Amino acid sequence: MLNVSIVLYKHTVSEIESLVETLRKSKVVSEVFLIDNSPVEKVEFRKLNVVYLFNGKNLGYGAAHNIALRKTITQNLPYHLVMNPDIAFEPSILANIENFMNINSKIGLLMPKIVYPTGEIQYLCKLIPTPFDLIFRRFLPKGWTHRRMKIFEMRDSGYHQIMDVPYLSGCFMFLKTEALKQVGLFDERFFMYPEDIDLSRRIHKQYRTVFYPEVQVTHNHAQGSYLNGKLLFIHIVNMIRYFNKWGWIFDKERTKVNRKVLNNLYKYGVIAN
Repeated sequence: MLNVSIVLYKHTVSEIESLVETLRKSKVVSEVFLIDNSPVEKVEFRKLNVVYLFNGKNLGYGAAHNIALRKTITQNLPYHLVMNPDIAFEPSILANIENFMNINSKIGLLMPKIVYPTGEIQYLCKLIPTPFDLIFRRFLPKGWTHRRMKIFEMRDSGYHQIMDVPYLSGCFMFLKTEALKQVGLFDERFFMYPEDIDLSRRIHKQYRTVFYPEVQVTHNHAQGSYLNGKLLFIHIVNMIRYFNKWGWIFDKERTKVNRKVLNNLYKYGVIAN
């Protein structure tokens, strides 16, 4: 069994209703937590079959999810799904993932294949990033960064096989509660953006963090920080906090992990030499 948490910010019931319906059709879901960071409470959410928690202010993405994660730990459920509100999928995939996680007990975090509504793959399997990958490349022409991004996003793998990946996207994180007890929850110093990198790499140190393409979900990914100046500022500030924590140029763990991940992909033929 698992709990699910979704963080809202100025969302409407119509935007979230079908997702709640999907989750309620799954036999493995216990509680669905809607954590609302909006400035104004929407009582309509209480009519859904969910636990609606209104914060009265924007706590940030990770801090809001932590409210639900602590409840899952208290309830002693084995799994928790962190997901975005702009996700769609077949209800049966959650049981599929849970079964796979049960069989492979060393997995602490799993992400399925993520696609756009067009069916095109979203390249969300990533190495542990350098400052260039997250900050500096934004200000350079795409042609200059193409080769580096291809490696960073592990594109040569084809996204067809199960892989161990050190950085999995926060849009759909199927988490083992035991792993959270060991490594901790989202770091609340990050308001938004690098909290999934930070949690992924902490789990990766102790457990497997796995891309599982046997099932897929659809994600209406907007890349808001590319479109909004305020979000870009928030993005950059929080990335600075991330690199202040882990290291800018000198991050021995990053170098070691990335080298091991790529070597294993070559070794097992996922990426051709």
